[in-house]
Amino acid sequence: MSSIDWIVLISTLLLIVVYGLYKSRTSRDLEGYFLSNRNMPWWLVLLSIMGTQASAITFLSAPGQAFTDGMRFVQYYFGLPLAMVVLCITFVPAFSKLKVFTPYEFLEQRFDVKTRTFTAALFLLSRGFSTGISVYAPSIILSSLFGWNIYITNIIMGGILIIYTVSGGAKAVAYTQQLQLIIIITAMCIAGYYIIHLMPQNIHFTDALNVSGASGKLNVITTGFDKNGFVWKDKYNIVSGVIGGFFLALSYFGTDHSQVGRYLTAKNSTQSKLGLLLNGLVKVPMQFLILLLGALLFVYYQFQPSPVFFNKAAEEKVYAAPYNDSLKNISATFDKVNAQQKNTAVNYTNALNNNDASANTFKQQLQSLNDTANSLRTQYKTVLAKADPSADINDTNYIFLRFVIDNLPQGLIGLLIAIIFLASWSSIAAALNSLASCTMIDFYCRFKKSDGYAALHEKQYKMSKWFTLLWGIFCIIIAEFANRMGSLIEAVNILGSLFYGVILGIFLVAFYFKKISGNAVFLSAIISEIIVVVLFVLDNNNIIGLGFLWLNVAGALAVIIFGYLMQKFIRA
Repeated sequence: MSSIDWIVLISTLLLIVVYGLYKSRTSRDLEGYFLSNRNMPWWLVLLSIMGTQASAITFLSAPGQAFTDGMRFVQYYFGLPLAMVVLCITFVPAFSKLKVFTPYEFLEQRFDVKTRTFTAALFLLSRGFSTGISVYAPSIILSSLFGWNIYITNIIMGGILIIYTVSGGAKAVAYTQQLQLIIIITAMCIAGYYIIHLMPQNIHFTDALNVSGASGKLNVITTGFDKNGFVWKDKYNIVSGVIGGFFLALSYFGTDHSQVGRYLTAKNSTQSKLGLLLNGLVKVPMQFLILLLGALLFVYYQFQPSPVFFNKAAEEKVYAAPYNDSLKNISATFDKVNAQQKNTAVNYTNALNNNDASANTFKQQLQSLNDTANSLRTQYKTVLAKADPSADINDTNYIFLRFVIDNLPQGLIGLLIAIIFLASWSSIAAALNSLASCTMIDFYCRFKKSDGYAALHEKQYKMSKWFTLLWGIFCIIIAEFANRMGSLIEAVNILGSLFYGVILGIFLVAFYFKKISGNAVFLSAIISEIIVVVLFVLDNNNIIGLGFLWLNVAGALAVIIFGYLMQKFIRA
């Protein structure tokens, strides 16, 4: 990067840290530190919810996801708006009425302490690991740019973030998320403009969409059915998106304290509901546009020279023969195919614009060339893995970053890289705050038998900061093991699906099945979690075919069914 980019990058990051510290002034008690004294307006709640959900993984990995697999990932969010309605009807009024710090307090009042503790432990486990992956995401940037050691980079990234999170608590998190989202959305719009602007002069936006569609990248709606019926293994389709996405969103926004904690900071339940409902309306089009960047980026590389492998740091390494010779040969063959892609794409767009019948022929040729290019990329990665077993050969997370580094003007590169940092910090800061809050409220205060955590206790306030620091260190440790996980946006959602269904099932029983007791739901939750893990292992080993979104449905329904049966058994 140029010196201008460094100035933009460092200035933007310093601005966020200083702003977070400035806005962190609040009462020195648990309600001030974790819930910002419950005085946030709806628009700040909305931005905080969106900022917590939209991590660096969203902006770094989602364009790459669309580049490789098309836009069908957007169906993952189709159940979100409906989930927001259910939350506003059931969850929000209950949490607001009881004035809870965490949603797991509600479970003790409804069931018993062991159910509360088990559910809180599941949350800490899932959110702790997911946050570790989120720390790893921005570290990829520095590692790829400069060839820095990824392990040291994780420590630096996590360490800077911890500063204002420990110091400021929920208030610093909310206000920095507001500024972060404004910068992020602006920068992503700039990136989208340059993707279109840098295409050949005779290629317009509609032409790019036509080429993207012909290449199978605009697959926004997929049914999930083939000639043999519904494909359960298919990860993203309209059925799994609406049903599985609904269960996942209901669990994430209704039971995951990293999100619940955002709308518990609102002035009242009406402000919480407004924030959630608007999030349901905004999130789907926002994710659509981010994925569209990836689909357009695919088209850009149809007309412009494309790397065979997008991880620049790994690509630039010199390997011993025969690996180096093999990599060069594959790369040379790929360059020839890439040149053919450009000619075919130009011919296809010209034929479409002239209503020429040959357009279908060029479309088929383009699809064939894309298949050949993908095959060469796979060969390149196979050889690279032999040459360097430690290399991260899944370059999905590097696609958007590579475009930014290679093509954007000075200053904008620093800004685009800064937004990936900001998005990461936004979600991680909220996660650390929620992890510390859950640890403090559901474990330390619950079993310490203190005077009550609503009072002004300087000791509890200081302990909360220590818990935030410890969770920050834990997440950095997890980040050290987060490489080789493939697409990070998939990895973090798969990890969440291992726990979210069971957690949601416990809350659904609490709200809607009044006759099921704590003992029954506790036993059913343990059994259901074991079932979900077994299903995941079987699916991962291709023994069964089940997309990860269905794990959320399976976990929730298992808790309800086994809870009902356990209650019958206990009564008998």
